[in-house]
Amino acid sequence: MNRTMKVAVAAALLLGLTAGAEAQSTKPKDARVKRGEYLATIMDCGGCHTPGVFFGKPDASRPFAGSEVGFQIPGLGVFFPPNLTPDKATGLGSWSEKEIIAAIRTGTRPDGRVLAPVMPYKHYGALTDADASALAAYLKSLPPVSNQVPAMTGPSEKPSGPYLTVAMP
Repeated sequence: MNRTMKVAVAAALLLGLTAGAEAQSTKPKDARVKRGEYLATIMDCGGCHTPGVFFGKPDASRPFAGSEVGFQIPGLGVFFPPNLTPDKATGLGSWSEKEIIAAIRTGTRPDGRVLAPVMPYKHYGALTDADASALAAYLKSLPPVSNQVPAMTGPSEKPSGPYLTVAMP
């Protein structure tokens, strides 16, 4: 085998190894995103974070884009489920996977604020590292949807959107 053939064979082997490594690195990622989709489904993330869901007409074209209906928590105010898509302006687009995992598991946002207690982060804190990472990867893989939900309001402020509340008898 002459030098030119040896170089060609070496290049082909190298390219084959590189292509194989790329295929291996995308395969686990795809599996991780699929696991995250499964978790988001069984955890019913879309049950709060999808427009129209509280009106009985979930907007299937904007899953996880946040809700226009909030939750009133006595003494705390009204909280609207935020946009979980990777939209940079209205969603989680500027959050890292690590920051998403912290919010899911501890209820702490990147800016240090604590999520509303209606978000079951205390229960989600039991997620394994692999499952929390898969859920974050799935949310980052969603198509970004621009959807600004109404702002949360304090207990003495008037909410700018409809909200659910508990009525005492």
